[in-house]
Amino acid sequence: MLELDRITATKTARLAEDCHKKFTLSDEVKNAIADTNREVFVPAGFRHSAYKLDALPMGASQWISSPLTVAKMTQYLEPKGADRVLEVGCGSGYQAAVLSHIFRGVFTIERIESLMLEAKSRFRKLNINNIHTRTDDGQNGWIQYAPYDRILFSATAKEIPAKLFEQLSDGGVLVAPMQKGSKQVIMRFKKNGSSIKSEELEECDFVPVLDGVQK
Repeated sequence: MLELDRITATKTARLAEDCHKKFTLSDEVKNAIADTNREVFVPAGFRHSAYKLDALPMGASQWISSPLTVAKMTQYLEPKGADRVLEVGCGSGYQAAVLSHIFRGVFTIERIESLMLEAKSRFRKLNINNIHTRTDDGQNGWIQYAPYDRILFSATAKEIPAKLFEQLSDGGVLVAPMQKGSKQVIMRFKKNGSSIKSEELEECDFVPVLDGVQK
């Protein structure tokens, strides 16, 4: 991975601290935010807002999640000791880049081909080599590399497909924003043998998971 230049490193360190003030982060997650150059993932016209705790618009009518949301979702995964993570909804690639500092293998799926091509070029630019990408409907998971210690949805699901729980390792954790009536709630699922325990974490606002692939 490319080392951050001094000015960027100062900005990302401050960003990590701002997130930490709002939501207590482990050192591991805080460092991952501090080590990720957010400017690379933000559309050119929004560079001045790259280090604010706001979601920002990007291509294909999608949004790049706020850094605080990315930090929270990463923390909710309970990543300590986990090796491989599957992300459903790569988007700009920022969340995957943060995960790449913590997990040995990051497997990320995006259904919109243009977004995936842009994300891949950002990973190359930053010299991140442990992110594996796929253009597909993320609700299918990625059976070839299963099981995963952690699975993260970066878009709101109405339900979690059974095949994704099948691709989660025993003792694994799946975190997803889910539609509950008129609100969205971040849910955490833990797999223990054949049983799945779930807990509600907090209300949220994500773009929805959509079916199929968009060329």
